[in-house]
Amino acid sequence: MSDTSPEIARSVAAAGIRTNYHDLGAGHPLLMIHGSGPGVSAWANWRLVMPMLAERARVIAPDMVGFGFSERPAGQRYELDAWVAQAVGVLDALDIERTDLVGNSFGGALALALAIRHPRRVRRLVLMGSVGVPFAITPGLDAVWGYTPALDNMRALLDLFAWDRALVNDELARLRYEASIRPGFQESFAAMFPAPRQRWVDAMASREADIRALPHETLVIHGREDRIIPLANSLTLADWIPRAQLHVYGRCGHWTQIEHAARFARLVGDFLAEAGADEPQPLIRD
Repeated sequence: MSDTSPEIARSVAAAGIRTNYHDLGAGHPLLMIHGSGPGVSAWANWRLVMPMLAERARVIAPDMVGFGFSERPAGQRYELDAWVAQAVGVLDALDIERTDLVGNSFGGALALALAIRHPRRVRRLVLMGSVGVPFAITPGLDAVWGYTPALDNMRALLDLFAWDRALVNDELARLRYEASIRPGFQESFAAMFPAPRQRWVDAMASREADIRALPHETLVIHGREDRIIPLANSLTLADWIPRAQLHVYGRCGHWTQIEHAARFARLVGDFLAEAGADEPQPLIRD
């Protein structure tokens, strides 16, 4: 991979980790945290919607440690605390006091935990196909986290991610497979979620009482035909978060931001724009 790859952008030290991140647009900051598929990066996850959202916001999308082109320190522990610390470290390094926050799947669990632990750093929250509440691991998620590098295995995973099979072709499968075998990528990925994998679902969950205490305006998004993360997760989040609204896309799998890119960007952009520059910080319980 050359340094001219669109996946490689800027670099900053965040919680001691040299972090690759994208920074585009102007306006109120919007931190976007990607999911946990093999070979994933912030660019691969958000490439279709970043330019659209950047028309109204300053979009910041980092590669979380263990993914993409951020540093993989020797002995790094891949766990919720480390990822949340890195995300906060990105904000600190860029002198961002308060951000809107979008989390996809695994990234939804990180966004949820960040909002709970650092409520004053978050203005509005968007959770998409999110982990972060208790659920029985699906066969789809078990297959994603248990991926071993092979072109056929990647093609099978892509079939799980997308409802629209027209999005899944041999070229995409080869590109994602090649991404998954870049030096260091599979080694860190395999270290994150070894079997039995239900324990990692549990480790990513926030406490119900903490979720119910969230003060933020929250948009919860899910694809109705999602085979990776159950729609029930988003129903639970919409029930537990006091200031939540829920949007479910029909004819959509786990790739909401890809299968419905323009609609997703418009929905999220409008939700965030409602806040206005002077939206007051809601009362936060001690």
